[in-house]
Amino acid sequence: MALSRLTLNDFRNHATLEIRPHTQFLALHGSNGAGKTNILEAVSLLVPGRGLRRAAMLDMPRKDGSGGFAIVAEVRGNVIGTGVSAEQPERRKVRVNESNATINSLAEWLSVIWLTPAMDRLFADGAAARRRFLDRLVLAINPGHAQHSSRYEKAMQQRNRLLAGGVTADPLWLDALEAQMAESGHFIQAARASVVEALSSQLRTTLSGPFATPQIKLVDKDALAEGDLASAWRKGRNRDAAAGRTLVGPHRADLEVLHSASGQIAEQCSTGEQKALLLSLILAHAALVAVQRDAPPILLLDEVAAHLDPSRRAALFGLLADTGAQVWMTGTEPELFNGIGASAQLLPIGQ
Repeated sequence: MALSRLTLNDFRNHATLEIRPHTQFLALHGSNGAGKTNILEAVSLLVPGRGLRRAAMLDMPRKDGSGGFAIVAEVRGNVIGTGVSAEQPERRKVRVNESNATINSLAEWLSVIWLTPAMDRLFADGAAARRRFLDRLVLAINPGHAQHSSRYEKAMQQRNRLLAGGVTADPLWLDALEAQMAESGHFIQAARASVVEALSSQLRTTLSGPFATPQIKLVDKDALAEGDLASAWRKGRNRDAAAGRTLVGPHRADLEVLHSASGQIAEQCSTGEQKALLLSLILAHAALVAVQRDAPPILLLDEVAAHLDPSRRAALFGLLADTGAQVWMTGTEPELFNGIGASAQLLPIGQ
């Protein structure tokens, strides 16, 4: 699932940029503000979701550009692209081989996983952040997860709006929305459980090295059968109407992560240990994707090497090489990537 070409037009600070990867590692180096992370963000928009910054589409076009932007990539001889027009800068469009496509269909072409400095607070930021992280892991393995998640969220938003007008607003429409939520919610719960189980096994059997080994667990108190979910929402309409939101469902799940050696929950570990736990999860997940989708994902690692000593940096590069994944990395100095060797394509940005 490697990119053989990436082209940006009027995206963030890049007027035009073309990158043609020819090695496993792409090392983007340059000063702060040069636009290195912007390139990673562009790649992250080649899968469903809001990208690694979770930014609004209106923030992405270049300030002095046309008002829109385009990201185009070549994958296994196919051309996929996404962007917005100046006329509709808030509406993201997708093209695959010159035909219009849906955002969710991007998951069929690529698996992309990222790690950014902002994610250092993943374990402290609460269940919502961990749930988004888990869903990205699931999506990389199960492309259908995007469609079910989108259908569930849209139906839940409509249900919440209806309940804001009172539980008797339109009971038949509420029934239909809850049935749709239950169908998609059942698939979401099953997909998460399957990936967590498989990833747990991967962590136990394949991971080794200087990084902490995590134990993971899906915490989903509302994991019910499809019919039971619909029944729970029907019975809880009064309570949900009073709360102004849906209080039961897969949108309340959490990913629990423990440090295997100490038994501590990740939130209570040091910043360095949390970073190590995240790296271990990313590495194990890349190996799992390679097995389940017959190709490793694309890994986007923003400033990941800056705070590692040389020995751990070399160990990380070795583990990344073993995944077979195409790895896009950023750093301020090219020397940060010395341990990679000949498989590194050094790309100066902003010079």
